[in-house]
Amino acid sequence: MKVVHIVRQYFPAIGGMEEVVRNLAKHQRDQGRYEPSVITLDRIFRGNNRRLATADMLDGIPIHRLPYAGSERYPLCPQVLGALRDADLIHVHAIDFFFDYLAWTHMVHRKPMVASTHGGFFHSPFAPRLKQVYFRCMTRLSALAYRRVIATSENDGQIFGQIVGEQKLRVIENGVDISKFQNDAALQLRPTLIYFGRWSVNKGMLEMLDVMAALRALQPTTPWLLIIAGREYDLDAPTLRAEAELRGIGPQVRIVGQPSETVLRQQIAQASYFLCLSRHEGFGIAPIEGMSAGLIPLLSDIPPFRRVVDASGVGLLLTGDSPVDQAMQIIAQHQHQQAHVSTYAKARDAARLAASAYSWSDVSDHYTRQYDEVLGQR
Repeated sequence: MKVVHIVRQYFPAIGGMEEVVRNLAKHQRDQGRYEPSVITLDRIFRGNNRRLATADMLDGIPIHRLPYAGSERYPLCPQVLGALRDADLIHVHAIDFFFDYLAWTHMVHRKPMVASTHGGFFHSPFAPRLKQVYFRCMTRLSALAYRRVIATSENDGQIFGQIVGEQKLRVIENGVDISKFQNDAALQLRPTLIYFGRWSVNKGMLEMLDVMAALRALQPTTPWLLIIAGREYDLDAPTLRAEAELRGIGPQVRIVGQPSETVLRQQIAQASYFLCLSRHEGFGIAPIEGMSAGLIPLLSDIPPFRRVVDASGVGLLLTGDSPVDQAMQIIAQHQHQQAHVSTYAKARDAARLAASAYSWSDVSDHYTRQYDEVLGQR
């Protein structure tokens, strides 16, 4: 049975949703029950606007890229209908143009569909009231065309439960590739924090620099270092460097743009903590990847991160109204890890063990069961 994954950005784009689709498709390929392929757009948002090849392969899985018009917030790609003729099942990732368009043209293509939420469209503070109106009207109507709406986190489940009936809604938390950075964190405790992922404003990038400046002010003799690795989005490397210099912490911040997996592992090997101050996450893959390496998570107090820290018993939710408050919490955590030679080793092992619960093999099985049920309804 052929399942077509539709996602607005995919390889060579790098990001959480792209990683989810890639791992899900790989496991489906390996299981042999479903034959996956991917439909995506032919340009990378915030890239050089270069058109990518129409046909490609990744991990032995076909990729079909389509041109689009409009903005990255709602890219228009009506020609997707012509690429779906051979599909037995359509799996739409995220709540965007594809989600709406394929719902409203369902009587044309007549393919059974499931959708994964990936945080919806609430990742940024842009037009919050308009988003709520759209969500309760347009998104609610579009969801009627889907056999399953799969919330990728408990938080998404609560949000989409407001517009999707319980018979249709399922919560399947994202899997994480826990083998990629397995056991790569520093073996000895270091006052080094790392963030890796997309350089987006909603990830709290500037707030991380504020906290780093506070750490430097509170403990000027401690060699605190913040490594920021990943790909440019709302923010680029020159901007981050300028912001670090503005705060007087240029030497204490290392910017690593577009790292290969090998380079990223090398950076992780120098760190003991994973820092992320996101304002919103649908799930939050990067902290789990960091924990699989043995990094201790230091995270903003938002529902998905709260669930990770509470479930694992490892790390810290940074609270308080100022960067100084949060820096003091990090210092206290570091002093706790320094208290005994085995304390850090135990926390490191506990982080890795907690990450193992997010193995993709189990998550893929959950999706397969939903596909089987949906196709059984045809």
